[in-house]
Amino acid sequence: MDITRRNLLKLAGIAAVSATVGQFDTAHAAAKVPKLKAAPVVGSKNVTGTKYTGSAAKVYFTDKLDAAHLIKLYDIISGEIFGKVGIKLHTGEPHGPNILPRDWVQKFQAHIPNSNIIETNTMYDGARYTTEGHRETLKVNGWTFCPVDIMDEDGSVNLPVNGGKHLSEVAMGAHLVDYDSVVVLTHFKGHAMGGFGGSLKNIAIGMASGQLGKRQVHGYTLPEMPPPGPAWFDGVSMPLQGKFMELMADSGKATCDHFGKRIVFLNVMRRMSVDCDCAGTSAKEPTMKDVGILASTDILAIDQACCDFVYSAADSSDLRERIESRNGLHQLQAMRELNMGNPQYELIGVD
Repeated sequence: MDITRRNLLKLAGIAAVSATVGQFDTAHAAAKVPKLKAAPVVGSKNVTGTKYTGSAAKVYFTDKLDAAHLIKLYDIISGEIFGKVGIKLHTGEPHGPNILPRDWVQKFQAHIPNSNIIETNTMYDGARYTTEGHRETLKVNGWTFCPVDIMDEDGSVNLPVNGGKHLSEVAMGAHLVDYDSVVVLTHFKGHAMGGFGGSLKNIAIGMASGQLGKRQVHGYTLPEMPPPGPAWFDGVSMPLQGKFMELMADSGKATCDHFGKRIVFLNVMRRMSVDCDCAGTSAKEPTMKDVGILASTDILAIDQACCDFVYSAADSSDLRERIESRNGLHQLQAMRELNMGNPQYELIGVD
């Protein structure tokens, strides 16, 4: 059923907490959760605190921004994680001011047995374009406390996209298939092309190999790749708006299908610039206050919940403008149409 933006914005505020939690004690279930307003996306809505038919994904939330609460939320959702574990996060361009705090990630990684950070090289020329340059950037940014696997160092591996909108397969970093499980640790923020960068962007672009997979995901067809800048937004070199969001969903689906229940998602809503961490020191200073940390086993639900937080915040006009000017909410619709997750979710507070 089509839902107009006007009707979505009239949806009631939502603040219910699950009565039965199961995975952690009921004292946590009493934690206060904020009232949210649904982001104006057709066909996908927040149903926390409202009646709905069928199931709802669980999205856990805390407004405490520290390593201890990052670990606490992970422990709630990590029941299916085992074996060799890759922690996918954006390690950033040199001296990036908004990347996740290294001390948080160090404690988080130490908490997960047999784990290391996983990354891939970039599509555009820059500090992380080659494996050698990427490793130097990792040192500059302090990612030296555990191994960092640059997964496309030895090329690519094709993962199928079952029922994709545009792609039948995507070239991922070759080492991705060496992992039993993946923890997607995302700094939620804006993005120059995607409008916002959540869990989908982190795996859809972040898992793809730099010189092949990322070109597929961006729909890039020209023989040479320009550096980031206005040329990217001509609508010719790379498709923009709806098709780009659908290409990201195709790529994300390939990874989610490959790992099944062995992939979980944490989004950290902190220092949310309108620019991605790939902008490095040129990223605009955030104008929206920090929100907290979210965790889920459902990629659609967690990215939807983060967008709902943005649209509920009084100081989010810059980030909302970035999302809407890029048609970024189409990421959510594309994931829904690919059956990547549940558009209905319950927001569960954790102290």
